[in-house]
Amino acid sequence: MARKRDPVEQASDESRDLYEVSTWEPRSTLDRLSAVVYALLNYGFHGIVVGVALIITLVLLVQPGVLILEDPALGLFFGLSVVPAALLAGFIWYTDITSNEPLSLLVATFVLSILFATFAGVVNTYTQPYFQAIPLVGLVLYFFLIVGPVEEVVKLLAVRIFAYRSDSFDAVIDGAVYGAVAGLGFAAFENMLYISAEVATADASPFAAATGITTVRALVGPGHVIFSAIAGFYLGLAKFNPDKAGPIVVKGLLVAAVVHAMYNVTVGIIPDAIATLYPISFGMAFIAYVILYDLAVGYYLYRKIARYRRTYREVRDDTGDPPAAELTEFDPPNRQP
Repeated sequence: MARKRDPVEQASDESRDLYEVSTWEPRSTLDRLSAVVYALLNYGFHGIVVGVALIITLVLLVQPGVLILEDPALGLFFGLSVVPAALLAGFIWYTDITSNEPLSLLVATFVLSILFATFAGVVNTYTQPYFQAIPLVGLVLYFFLIVGPVEEVVKLLAVRIFAYRSDSFDAVIDGAVYGAVAGLGFAAFENMLYISAEVATADASPFAAATGITTVRALVGPGHVIFSAIAGFYLGLAKFNPDKAGPIVVKGLLVAAVVHAMYNVTVGIIPDAIATLYPISFGMAFIAYVILYDLAVGYYLYRKIARYRRTYREVRDDTGDPPAAELTEFDPPNRQP
């Protein structure tokens, strides 16, 4: 979007010096000092946020770290719990029809999402008792007002604070890619905490306890990827529509938070009802419901990505861009070098 200009600047020719009349640039020592102070405040605030998140993360990782030292095999369960989410995030990355995202930005987004997941954990933990005290609708309100919005905000923050500012974030679809990676990082950290807590408190053997909870967490992980990829897509849309960025970001967060909260509310009810009505176990009903829910919400995301990919091809054909070189069976389709 073009910079708005003061009437003086609009009417003046380029030979007139308008410094501190209607334009400004750092010229004097005070100007340069002001620019440095602003940069320190701007990036310093981000540094404080990341630093606080890092401290909380290290504290929360004490228990998983101790368990892994006692039984290194538990590290395998942590890894297995994120395989489905990692495969889904990889697929979303693969669908990016524009340009490959730098590995450094993907890794940074993953790490930031782990750090910021701690904020969601703190908020969720300290607000849950107040909502549980509300009869009948307390948990529903908790999921819709706290869990869904807070978790989707911190995942989107992991994208917004770093990758979003990069010149490599140069297409709307990039938002879905970075959002998916943020969801993967959040799921990885959350899974580690759930698995370690289950193992630490279980009466059964650590292996048996880890097997059960790892299966559950492996099913939950893809949802985080899908939800944050939806919010990320809208963040990408906002970057290229700066005059309407606020409402666009809010829409993405609303969609992601609502489907996230709806999942949390229904996953404790519908599988149990299915197991009661039909001759199948609760475990099978749980697996079927989670997969079907993720497929339904994932289809919403898929339509967004598919429409972008289709339009990208169409407009490039309209502008007369040369056709891409013929690909071999080993080349990913529809990707620029």
